[in-house]
Amino acid sequence: MVNVRRVPASDRRWSLAAFVVAAGLAPALAGCILTADKLDPALDVPERYKEAPGKPHAALPALEWWRSFRSTELTDLVEQAQVANLDIAAAVARIVQADALSRVAGAPLLPTVNANASETRSRPSAVTGTNAIAVIDRTLYSASLSASYEIDFWGKNRAALRAAEYSALGSRFDREVVALTALVTVANTYFTVLGAQDRLRIANENVASASRILSLIRDRFNAGTASALDLAQQETLVLVQRATIPPLIEQIRQNMAMLALLAGRAPEHMSVRGGSLERLAFPRVTPGLPSELLTQRPDIREAEARLAGSDANVEAARAAFYPSIQLTGQGGSQSAALHALFGSGAFFYSIAVSATQPIFDGGRLLGQLDQQKGVRDELLQNYRKSVISAFTDVEKALVAVQQTTVQERLQRQAVDSSRRAFELAEERLRAGTVDLTTVLTTQQTLFQQQDTLAQVRLARFLAMVSLYQALGGGWLPPREARATP
Repeated sequence: MVNVRRVPASDRRWSLAAFVVAAGLAPALAGCILTADKLDPALDVPERYKEAPGKPHAALPALEWWRSFRSTELTDLVEQAQVANLDIAAAVARIVQADALSRVAGAPLLPTVNANASETRSRPSAVTGTNAIAVIDRTLYSASLSASYEIDFWGKNRAALRAAEYSALGSRFDREVVALTALVTVANTYFTVLGAQDRLRIANENVASASRILSLIRDRFNAGTASALDLAQQETLVLVQRATIPPLIEQIRQNMAMLALLAGRAPEHMSVRGGSLERLAFPRVTPGLPSELLTQRPDIREAEARLAGSDANVEAARAAFYPSIQLTGQGGSQSAALHALFGSGAFFYSIAVSATQPIFDGGRLLGQLDQQKGVRDELLQNYRKSVISAFTDVEKALVAVQQTTVQERLQRQAVDSSRRAFELAEERLRAGTVDLTTVLTTQQTLFQQQDTLAQVRLARFLAMVSLYQALGGGWLPPREARATP
């Protein structure tokens, strides 16, 4: 028989009073813990961009910024990538994982309840038993519910939940980063295809022009008014122009295959017509204010969420130094006979309150706290760097757009001038009043300037895409414009 000692009423009152005092002091102590050691990002946000004169909100990037180029095929490719891009799909899967981990982290804030049922059959030893004659089998049936709950006085579990929630939030911004990168890559690859097609068209035209001049020089050679050197130089120029064609075809086909990958399709199931950069519109974009970039760039928002999550991890690591208070309880029925399992005398229960205070663990808890502080400091510097990098990206993109625009205008003038010189040289060649060296020089100049113009035009479009990427993609309309009456 088990002796049960009844706890005096006075002792029970003292235990209850101690519990109430501890519960009352816990929020205050927890407040002291959680408000300690907060970090200030100390961001240096400029008032305006150095390379953005004029009104900052004159032409903010459209939400579907790729439509600004007025290309139906580019819009179709971007929409395909939004639906079927595998990198975006993987980022969405990471969101699902982060949400699941968030639910796991929130589980300790709720009680754990388990149902238990068992049947135990036993027989004592006939040799070692006190009554060797009365050896019988015994059966014990049991059914019970058990529950346990950790009182989160110090906010350790709540801090762990916040860290997981910020991680889930960061995974959503990571998806936006991946999506923006994928769409920017689609646009850049498509423009590269168009730029290569422009250069291929120019190369074919140059081959035709050089071949026409070659026919004229060959006629003069047959008539004895041109030397074999003149003929060989022109033949070399024709061959050089023809040699520029295969690399352009290779570039076009390889980038078309890349577009298929970005759209989540096999290359043989992908068709790209292409065209010319000359047929596209070149949008006008203003960058807004630098302070607005902090809410538009998904990588900045992701870094901010990661930093907030690390701060919550520091709180959880600090709270681990304080006592852990656990409530456990079990209740149910036990009986040697199944039909009496739920009878009045078969009921049993147990309730326990336990507190565990770390005293010595070899520095494990202190090391975990320092490690989480180190992670937070690292993420803080990464956050600062992402902000400064964002401002730098916008400034660089603005410079690139401005200077490539000027360069394209000047390059067009150079092409027009070199074309006039070539046309005059060809006319005089037909009249037999020009030196063949002059004809060769004007050809080479025109061919080179035309190809350079196509490359400069491509660089201008790529610079505009870089500006969209630096601004975090398209922006929602201003708040006052989105307000409903």
